[in-house]
Amino acid sequence: MSRRQTRRRFLQTTAAVGAGYWVAGGIAPRESRSALEEIRFASIGVNGKGASDSGDAGNNGKMVAICDIDDQSLNKAAVRFEDAKKFNDFRKMFDEMEKSIDAVTVSTPDHTHAVASVAAMSRGKHCFTQKPMTKSIYEARLLSHLAAKHKVATSMGNQGTANTSLRTAAAVIKGGACGTVKEVHVWTNRPVWPQGTARPTDTPATPAHIHWDLFLGPAKKRPYNEVYHPFKWRGWWDFGTGALGDMACHTVNMPYMALGLGDPTSIQAVTSGHNMETFPSWSIITFEFPERNGRAPLLFKWYDGNKKIDPALLKGKKLDSSGCLVIGEKDSLYAPGDYAEKTIDLLSGKELPSVETVKSPGHFEEWVRAIKGGVPATANFPTYAGPLTETILLGNLAVWAAAGEPGQEIDKEKGITGKKIEWDAAKLEAKNAPEVAHIVKPEYYNGYQLEPIA
Repeated sequence: MSRRQTRRRFLQTTAAVGAGYWVAGGIAPRESRSALEEIRFASIGVNGKGASDSGDAGNNGKMVAICDIDDQSLNKAAVRFEDAKKFNDFRKMFDEMEKSIDAVTVSTPDHTHAVASVAAMSRGKHCFTQKPMTKSIYEARLLSHLAAKHKVATSMGNQGTANTSLRTAAAVIKGGACGTVKEVHVWTNRPVWPQGTARPTDTPATPAHIHWDLFLGPAKKRPYNEVYHPFKWRGWWDFGTGALGDMACHTVNMPYMALGLGDPTSIQAVTSGHNMETFPSWSIITFEFPERNGRAPLLFKWYDGNKKIDPALLKGKKLDSSGCLVIGEKDSLYAPGDYAEKTIDLLSGKELPSVETVKSPGHFEEWVRAIKGGVPATANFPTYAGPLTETILLGNLAVWAAAGEPGQEIDKEKGITGKKIEWDAAKLEAKNAPEVAHIVKPEYYNGYQLEPIA
């Protein structure tokens, strides 16, 4: 057995826990008696959320490599990780250091989540990827498949999953306090970046510290502009996933955990209209879910761009800038905030029933525990984060279909209603809308290739 195989087996068999579940009746984590070997981490993307993700990695092992397309971000991170080797291109990082890396964090713009994560997992590296797990539905399905195929520990960067308050709210709903759930409403204060704007026509010189070709990755070539990097890429169809992709992994997480909101059969959006360059300034998206595992059919509505639910639905409770309302036949549960972290209220005024939940050691720590042989992190790719990401990104199929015609006048308040998309989850296909196929499965450029799901 090679040294690499011996080390990998050691990491997999020195368990930090025996077993654990987030729901009532789960088994609490227990520490292993085995000594733990240090995990060797690499971080792809070290600015913004990547700064905290790489920091978490450094606190849980040894950082051996850092990678970023921006030299300023890279050099700033190098001050924290003096012994880590610096790279601009994650492909070169793997070519040079594959045998020295055990686990990877991916904290890049959405359009490069998949290519970086595939590169890691196909080399047998454990993978932590920021939310949304991918830019497209096909990529989410692919990452779930590869995680299972290569038997690597995975987690999506969705920290609310580990919050006791979110787990409690989910357990209350799951336990039947609301009765049969009929509707779920989720709203957000996003976007907080420009959307509904045109592509810039000026072509300033690319700053020397930015490796623009590596930022583009698999996206179609376009000139550098500061409207894309470092933060405003979120509002562009080629790079981001809009307000929905940015925040729904957080705000929809609780009802998803409670109700198993996977594989809707249809999705329809009302939007302010858009130019197919940037996402609309606002959207309201309706998802229809069929009966599943004994859960009744239900409607889920998403609101962004200052669109909110009717305050009357809250029966006197204050409408927060973001939150979730679950409406059932017996009662309704209101959880303001992005992670159900503020309060949890039954609108009938009843006290919350007592529920059992397992306290998480921490979102990142769950992944580290899994690397060392413990149970999978709650937000692992195959059983949780992948299906959650697929559900959320389906909303963008409906948003694309609610663009409007060039030159069409659209009422700013009423917006435009797009086609109702009929979804076949097994085939990854919009049955009545071939025009959204490129949103389901993107075309890759610049020498990057999108793997088939074998």
